[in-house]
Amino acid sequence: MIFITAKFRVKDTYADHWPEIAREFTEATRAEPGCLWFDWSRSVDDPAEYVLVEAFADADAGARHVRSAHFRAARETLPKHLAETPRIVNTVVDQDDWSELGELAVRD
Repeated sequence: MIFITAKFRVKDTYADHWPEIAREFTEATRAEPGCLWFDWSRSVDDPAEYVLVEAFADADAGARHVRSAHFRAARETLPKHLAETPRIVNTVVDQDDWSELGELAVRD
């Protein structure tokens, strides 16, 4: 799978509204064939930073994502809300879902 983590620094005036600002893009991406997950979290250290964790089944799904109409629309609408260019880690991982973190296993 293609595994991506990106950090988005949002302008302070938009930080509390980012989930709504990105909602259309988020929902459309989650509905794509081959999108395994597309999840936003807000930093506990910096309220203007959001972290996106996303995964796609394979390179074809990733390519369809960046060619989609909603991705093109996001490229036009989202940057005006950002304080800087997002930073990204993008890699191919030899698995298709989350693994358990055995060191912190929950046992009954």
